[in-house]
Amino acid sequence: MAQPARPPAGYPSQNGAGQQPYSNGPVQNQLMHPSDGQGYSPSVPGSYSHQTPAKVPPHQSSRQYNYSGSQNVSQLNNYQGPGQTLNRPPAAPFSGSPVQQTGPVPQVLLPALQNSAAISSAGSFPPGASPPVLSNWQYSQTPVSQPVGSQTSHLAHVTGTGSAQPPSSLSGNTNPPGNYQYAASPGGPPLQNSYMKPGSAPPPVTQPLTPLHPPPRPPLGPPPVGGPPLIRPSTLTAGPPNAQSLLNSAANREGDATSAASDGSVVQNSYDAIEGGGLMATPHPSPAPPNLKMNRSVGYSYPTLPPGYQNTSPPGAPGMQASALQYPDGSKHFHQPALGTNHLTASMGGLSLQQEGLRPVNLLQERNILPTTLLKAPVPNLHEDIQKLNCNPELFRCTLTNIPQTQALLNKAKLPLGLLLHPFKDLSQLPVVTSSTIVRCRSCRTYINPFVSFLDQRRWKCNLCYRVNDVPEEFMYNPVTRVYGEPHKRPEVQNATIEFMAPSEYMLRPPQPPVYLFVFDVSHNAIETGYLNTVCQTLLDNLDLLPGNTRTKIGFITFDSTIHFYSLQEGLSQPQMLIVSDIEDVFIPMPENLLVNLNENKELIQDLLRTLPQMFTKSLETQSALGPALQAAFKLMSPTGGRISVFQTQLPSVGMGALKSREEPNQRAAAKDIHLTPSTDFYKKLALDCSGQQVAVDLFLLSGQYADLASLGCISRYSAGSVYYYQSYHHKHNPVQVEKLQKELKRYLTRKIGFEAVMRIRCTKGLSIHTFHGNFFVRSTDLLSLPNVNPDAGYAVQMSVEESLTDMQVVSFQSALLYTSSKGERRIRVHTMCLPVVTTLSDVYLGADVQAITGLLANMAVDRSVSATLSDARDALVNAVIDSLSAYRSSVLSIQQPGLMAPHSLRLFPLYVLALLKQKAFQTGTNARLDERIFTMCQVKNQPLVYLMLMTHPSLYRVDNLTDEGALNINDRTIPQPPVLQLSVEKLSRDGAYLMDAGSVMFLWIGKNCGQSFISQVLGVPNYGSIPQNMTHLPELETAESIRTIAFISWLREQRPFFPILYIIKDDSPLKSSFLQNMIEDRTESALSYYEFLLHIQQQVNK
Repeated sequence: MAQPARPPAGYPSQNGAGQQPYSNGPVQNQLMHPSDGQGYSPSVPGSYSHQTPAKVPPHQSSRQYNYSGSQNVSQLNNYQGPGQTLNRPPAAPFSGSPVQQTGPVPQVLLPALQNSAAISSAGSFPPGASPPVLSNWQYSQTPVSQPVGSQTSHLAHVTGTGSAQPPSSLSGNTNPPGNYQYAASPGGPPLQNSYMKPGSAPPPVTQPLTPLHPPPRPPLGPPPVGGPPLIRPSTLTAGPPNAQSLLNSAANREGDATSAASDGSVVQNSYDAIEGGGLMATPHPSPAPPNLKMNRSVGYSYPTLPPGYQNTSPPGAPGMQASALQYPDGSKHFHQPALGTNHLTASMGGLSLQQEGLRPVNLLQERNILPTTLLKAPVPNLHEDIQKLNCNPELFRCTLTNIPQTQALLNKAKLPLGLLLHPFKDLSQLPVVTSSTIVRCRSCRTYINPFVSFLDQRRWKCNLCYRVNDVPEEFMYNPVTRVYGEPHKRPEVQNATIEFMAPSEYMLRPPQPPVYLFVFDVSHNAIETGYLNTVCQTLLDNLDLLPGNTRTKIGFITFDSTIHFYSLQEGLSQPQMLIVSDIEDVFIPMPENLLVNLNENKELIQDLLRTLPQMFTKSLETQSALGPALQAAFKLMSPTGGRISVFQTQLPSVGMGALKSREEPNQRAAAKDIHLTPSTDFYKKLALDCSGQQVAVDLFLLSGQYADLASLGCISRYSAGSVYYYQSYHHKHNPVQVEKLQKELKRYLTRKIGFEAVMRIRCTKGLSIHTFHGNFFVRSTDLLSLPNVNPDAGYAVQMSVEESLTDMQVVSFQSALLYTSSKGERRIRVHTMCLPVVTTLSDVYLGADVQAITGLLANMAVDRSVSATLSDARDALVNAVIDSLSAYRSSVLSIQQPGLMAPHSLRLFPLYVLALLKQKAFQTGTNARLDERIFTMCQVKNQPLVYLMLMTHPSLYRVDNLTDEGALNINDRTIPQPPVLQLSVEKLSRDGAYLMDAGSVMFLWIGKNCGQSFISQVLGVPNYGSIPQNMTHLPELETAESIRTIAFISWLREQRPFFPILYIIKDDSPLKSSFLQNMIEDRTESALSYYEFLLHIQQQVNK
């Protein structure tokens, strides 16, 4: 399958491929795979023909999965989704002339992606294909390329590569043999160049991933799908060693997504090409640059360091020895001594930090270990001048802030190595750079960042692959200081988080318009809940605040047992309903008038939103055809891409995707019978189709009955959407849910959104990424496809140390998110983090980030629950604590002491794991409904760490004695800061009032003997007995106590994207059991108390 030469939805090619010459060199590894086959007719830039293609998966997804069985590996079965273990195929050398694809092709692929022959010489393109984008880069030799995009799944291993790894062992890139496809014409499929010289390929070495736990105990996380990942060949013949993340390395293993045109220019053909791929994508068989063989610790030197440390021990490139190279051109060599962790610590004024971090804590004796303020991320042990440039841990953090030098050392520590990201977080300050030159490493496509080394003014060394690159002429001028000759002072080298306005070469098609489609369940059950009134009114109120511009489009579909479309054609006096009753073969009536320009048709849209809630009030239709409605929505959206928001209130009962109830209320606790896996792959397949067409689906489930969220949630999980769950929503019986839906829907409608996005994470050579967690689809092994990206989504990745990090004193990680803004701008948001490398086990423990470790383990445990059983996941969590504390006791503690010893950095580890075991996702007992459990698992996989930790281990505050001491002053408001209390009933006093913040819900517990002043001046009632049973709001009173309490609660609420309901409870309140369930340190009917849990851990550690 050839790919269209331009990516669909405006994916700028992140590595700078495209029509303009790129001053930083050719497209190396492509970060992004085109999600081709958008059904665009791109002959006129910016015009989107709104034709409705037949329902077939986009070619991109075609590589990823196959309905017809023609591939050796069925991605649907082997791909575990986000959280899947990816194994990279060996790079196959290209020898000989291009060959046409001869292997079988999946039968359900978009015609658009057939092969290059489909692109006629006259320049006309079939629907879904895109015209080739020519690049002006000239290579001295023809790059060898492999197909990207649709070829990912059809990449054959050329005979003679010496690969012993069968295609079936690959889960990220599945390449059936015989499908290598080469084309030399500009419109042909890109030939991803393998990064070795033609004809030579080192034999791939396979090395199994070391499990987090030793064999006797079950390993954490799902087992790797397929075979072990390949280790990078130790000797590469093309280009300098590059340390891209596995994400990249996988893509480069496939090669470069550029194909050689007959004139020697490079044709940009894929998302991957656009963003730039991973390891060694450069087709440069020419001799390696002079630095290739030099020690990895190479000269990091900014020419202009503050005078204070210019001649002493400056923070060189994070920890690299100054290179002793002589520059024949006489350019000044900026010498900087090696910057190692020892030097760094010393420069910070002694070892006090280390001593505190390593101080053994006897957990059985020190009961009050919870800090009274919210726990902050540990600060990496780097020189202060490097650290102040580091990425904000809210955006990017690692489970270990000291990276072990070898996998053996990591295995010995028994701690997981991984990254937690919040890449699209709302930021108050974000440097945005508009430049025709985005400077990137020619080899690994890393974006220039604060942790590169400038050898002199004209050359910089990549901090991921150590290649020496030229500084482009344009980069010599600093637009901020207006000075020429100071490339090291440019914003790109001064900010670890930066956003680039991407030039046209980063686009595979014109940026898509914002398109929003709302799909409403209008069955009898749905109308009964009254949700439609709330949703339509909230939409009316926020119609003008939807992110977008003059091109914004909007449409509506409703469904019960039939599907109803709404024509909003200009000239109509009122919206026209079109009913399609054939749900077995859904078609789109009048496709051109169903998605309309918001600004031009606003009155008709407002009329429809006002009348919709009343249109179905008399309906007795109880059936729900959700599957066919989603198929219709997909067909309507696929020409452009965009966002589908679907509101569902019951189990789908007719048509494709119909489901049957699998919950038996009396067996909720029986771990063996819990149905955590989907009952059908219909929703996953449809989500993959959506992903290929740049469509994301967000699911709002408002159901009092079981609705099989395990199956329905797949539609959002694999299309990079979100799931919202309002249990037992009813406008009269459960009014507090109405306010929650209003507030969260307003945030959902008005928050920033990125369309047609792709993300890649790179890391220094020697490290590799093997598993991803979050809502997305993994395209081309290491490229995360995000049809929509929102500021409230988090992601996690697991990593391993693939090659020893000898001679490196620091390593770096970089995430690049390429997206189209709602204004139609193509942007790239880049975050870079630098961490020190250590050689001793004590240093690994010293740098442990206990919250990040807990967050990563929670993601792994969700996968384990689904792939194995809930009890396996619980065992694995407990084993994680036992193993790490056993290793610490046996290998680090010099004097064996009685009790349960933990390093100071891990003192909260057992508490957090116990909290996970008591969380709805993993708890046993009959009080967790199945959909509620699944929803909590969805949140674990998709929430940024800060919200996940709050959900796992709530914060408890005493609020009847708030003072201004230590208060924050924000926008003329005084926000009290009471201390955080331990989650135990023994911390409660009947004389007080306590606020528990559990993330998505808050409880204000009023003690029986609470002071009269608090009850009257904050609750506004005369006495304790007058407090209503179902009180959920505090009255706004003109008293100091009321103002302080409301300010504190409002401040807590403002810091999160969801709206926590506040329940005010007394001793006899029915909700008291929910409040006590969150007392993590106390015993419950089905779980140990914290002290009992510690005794259990101690018993296992001492075995």
